[in-house]
Amino acid sequence: MARVEIAPSILASDFLELGAAIRSVQEAGAPRLQVDVMDGAFVPNISVGQPVVTAVRRATDLLIETHLMIERPERYVADFAAAGADLIIVHLEATTQLYRVLQHIRELGKKAGVALNPATPAVALDEVYDLADLILVMTVSPGFGGQDFIAPMLDKVRQVRTAIDRRGLPIELEVDGGIDDQTAPEVVDAGARVLVAGTAIYGSPDISEAVRRLDRIANRALSRKM
Repeated sequence: MARVEIAPSILASDFLELGAAIRSVQEAGAPRLQVDVMDGAFVPNISVGQPVVTAVRRATDLLIETHLMIERPERYVADFAAAGADLIIVHLEATTQLYRVLQHIRELGKKAGVALNPATPAVALDEVYDLADLILVMTVSPGFGGQDFIAPMLDKVRQVRTAIDRRGLPIELEVDGGIDDQTAPEVVDAGARVLVAGTAIYGSPDISEAVRRLDRIANRALSRKM
């Protein structure tokens, strides 16, 4: 049976205790982690790079997805693949060579993801569905954690879900931004099956319980839908 997966974003964790932060979510049953990479150009913030992905890879055997919020990601996908990323997500808006980048990621033996900013319409994906393993709909403007969920993005999630289902492709649909106990059921109902959560997990006094609670809420919403 299909399940919603929770992808904790380590951007919201305490980097001084990164190993413990990873263990907490892994022990709670999270099947994957997201590493947010920001360059201070594509988004107004700078975060981490390949060395952190390498360190995370040493700490866990969970699926690692790297969300590249960087200009011209084609310059770095091979480096992140070598660092241990299993899934590499690039922004449609960040490259003029999206088709080629997705091909390259797959040639490296990795899963390829495409992210859309809030102002980018779902129709922009039409030419690349066949090359995508995951579509990420941003439900905040990328660059900072802890932002409020943009409710109109639910319509875009529905549009992407319809497009995936119409094509009959095994593409994961992920959302990122403002995901918590209240918004999780809404995005699941709209069609998302992977939920990235940072502040809702790492801002909780009990990180493991936050993962388990969000998983319960999301999968309860899915069972009602099905």
